Amino acid sequence: MLNRLISISIIIFIGVTSAVFFLVALAVWMLTVCFDRRLVVLHMFTSFWAVLYLWVVPAWQVTVAGRHRIRRGTTYMIVSNHQSQLDILVAFKLFFPFKWVSKAAVFKLPFIGWNMVLNRYIRIKRGRKDSIAQMMKACEEKLAAGSSVFFFPEGTRSSSGIVKPFKHGAFTLAQKMKVPILPIVINGTKNALPKNSLNFHGRHAINIRVLEEIPVEQFAALPVGEVAEMVRGVISAQVEEHRQN
Repeated sequence: MLNRLISISIIIFIGVTSAVFFLVALAVWMLTVCFDRRLVVLHMFTSFWAVLYLWVVPAWQVTVAGRHRIRRGTTYMIVSNHQSQLDILVAFKLFFPFKWVSKAAVFKLPFIGWNMVLNRYIRIKRGRKDSIAQMMKACEEKLAAGSSVFFFPEGTRSSSGIVKPFKHGAFTLAQKMKVPILPIVINGTKNALPKNSLNFHGRHAINIRVLEEIPVEQFAALPVGEVAEMVRGVISAQVEEHRQN
């Protein structure tokens, strides 16, 4: 019962504060959109907004490792394992500008989804070839303009924590646009906020780790399937559930 009450309190807090933060985000957008073509300032504010929801839950002890490996000013294809909706908040803790690829339905959510529209994040409708083609074109445009793009190449959350096979889209883009791949590993979110659950699950240690970037020269000539499997192997080696098997 206590965990359920805590969960309800968190949801109410997010709902109420999202309205306020969206108004601030709208003001930031209006003041910066004319000179900040990649909307970096707005993304950084969005990062603060997201990370605030981690700070208000002391039971989630979130640490970041390897942030120094991110080369500021470099355009990356960023890829990560995916265990929980919490991964999105945790990834914002990097405080590094990028464009999300996310389900189209999320953009319709009041305040949070509207802010994603302001940020010009990239939407996709699962299972629709025309939407996939539009998403790939939008990603190419963002990468060409100097914006990194963040993918969860599994396509959906892993309830077991074991990293699912990677879809090829992110790696096709990395090869075509000649941008390095930045692998990210997230641990601990699966138990803090399991798939298909909104309940509070007590104290958990959560970690996001930036691995060494993979330069274009290392994968440019490889079949895209081999690139996907190589990056999956690099990420899986640092995922707790794989280490336990």
